[in-house]
Amino acid sequence: MNILISSGIYPPDIGGPAQYARNLYETWKSQGHNVKVAAYRWERAFPPVVRHILFFLKIIRKGYKADMILVLDTWSAAVPTMCACMLMRKKYILRTGGDALWESYVERTGDLVLFKDFYPATLKKLSLKEKMMFNWGGASLRHASAIIFSTNWQKSIFEKAYSLNSAKNYVVENYYGPRMEPTQPEERVFVAAGRTLKLKNIDILRSAFTKAKIELQRRGLPDVSLDMGRAIHDGFLDKMHRAYAVILVSISEMSPNMIAEAIQVGTPFIMTKENGITDRVGKTAVLVDPTNEADIVSKIVWLSDPKNRASQAAAIRGFNFTHSWSDIAKEIEAVNGTARK
Repeated sequence: MNILISSGIYPPDIGGPAQYARNLYETWKSQGHNVKVAAYRWERAFPPVVRHILFFLKIIRKGYKADMILVLDTWSAAVPTMCACMLMRKKYILRTGGDALWESYVERTGDLVLFKDFYPATLKKLSLKEKMMFNWGGASLRHASAIIFSTNWQKSIFEKAYSLNSAKNYVVENYYGPRMEPTQPEERVFVAAGRTLKLKNIDILRSAFTKAKIELQRRGLPDVSLDMGRAIHDGFLDKMHRAYAVILVSISEMSPNMIAEAIQVGTPFIMTKENGITDRVGKTAVLVDPTNEADIVSKIVWLSDPKNRASQAAAIRGFNFTHSWSDIAKEIEAVNGTARK
């Protein structure tokens, strides 16, 4: 096939869609497909609207011969791709990652609204830009020949919020790699997400960690430290591999790659209960209420006990599910085949 991957970001950019695009590109290329990627590069130097028009032209240039066009967001890449496909009379598949609208609202306002509550509670509070994102992003979803979600949780929320036709919506889970041999941690370090977005709940995490350290001292348990440093993807994976634990207390997470990677490297983790993968990861997760600092403190203290860490590490060793990039590529091709009928 001739395949075009449309993505707002691509390596060396850091982020889930960038990794998704690169791995699918390499997978399909290795299978003999003709694959092109359209991502924002020099277009970023231009103001909004202009950069979107330039991206629209890039889609037409790269996609006019495409048999399959896969879009990896619902806004910056999706809207220009939708317009280009309407002009070219081509179908496209849209794969959601996070939710740019929800992230934008939380970052702008500091209102830590849970994702499941966002659409019912805040649509009347959106800025002009955010209203445009809702309207145009919704149009890109409704005009897609198929929509791929990584979890049923996000799928059900989006179907209601954007009045989507459930018959053309599918779930293709994220990548779960083969298990690496776990290592004994070099230090008692909890690794947290490197991005400092407000939805990552950083202030509560820092406060909870300070209180947890005091409680550990009171109980006579060894001290722990928090690492929130950023790193390129491969370096971050290595950091998690050597860590005592991974912690992710975001107000909500759709299908966090960070947790799938923690499982891959065998490192125990604490994760927000507001997520779409609890049914998948099961007992490997130590879940916390992201709105309850006391709960976060208690779970940090609990996992800081070596006995409890050992039990969680054993649970992760028993997690046998894998989902390769070849599996993902095959499932997307199947969706494309159905959508083209």
